[in-house]
Amino acid sequence: MIELGKKQKLTVVKKVEFGVYLAEEAGGQERVLLPKKQVPEGTAVGDQIEVFVYKDSKDRLISTVQEPKVQLGGLAVLKVSETGKIGAFLDWGLEKDLLLPFREQTRRVREGEEVLIALYTDKSSRLCATMNVYRYLDQQSPYKKDDRVRGTVYEISREFGAFVAVDNRYSGLIPRRDFHGEVRIGDVIEARVTTVHEDGKLDLSVREKAWLQRDEDAEMILGVIGEYGGVLPFTDKASPEIIERELN
Repeated sequence: MIELGKKQKLTVVKKVEFGVYLAEEAGGQERVLLPKKQVPEGTAVGDQIEVFVYKDSKDRLISTVQEPKVQLGGLAVLKVSETGKIGAFLDWGLEKDLLLPFREQTRRVREGEEVLIALYTDKSSRLCATMNVYRYLDQQSPYKKDDRVRGTVYEISREFGAFVAVDNRYSGLIPRRDFHGEVRIGDVIEARVTTVHEDGKLDLSVREKAWLQRDEDAEMILGVIGEYGGVLPFTDKASPEIIERELN
């Protein structure tokens, strides 16, 4: 079976003026075209070629020897080539850009920026990108408590906190108790592993341990006091919500 969205080795079963047809094996009925300009010089019937299979602008299966930047079920950071009426189009290394539909954007993206996406097939069996990458992340990371990690923030929840793709591969979370609005979707952050759960998911913090963070926080608070002319407009009796809003 020819697999959409994946690299695979296929056999040349027919040569035509505009390219060659490939199948899983000689005599295979399911075939896909490799356009003439992509065919390696000297290719003959019976030869095997490694190709990536996707769909052309008319939704027909087509293959290429070009290297895609992401395969089905995989994740990658891709650049936005342009935006349109149905979504954004991403450069993934092939002639035809990859669609990132509006409904699959966790925030609106702009031309020229880079976004973390996963590759999936939609209801019409077309390859598309999604910024909802949670289900595609690996839960078995090599990290342990207090390790320093780097990742991309891909979702923010008022209930749970900020979701992070560590190494753009592993599942991480800055819990609500430790998240005070310091980061936004798309930010690449450095964090500290605070917990490794039994299922392999990571809890993270962008703050140091309390005894290390104390001096930095004190300097920050003194800076805010200075901005208010030496006196804060609230005291330590203020609600936690006010303190968090003003001082993070």
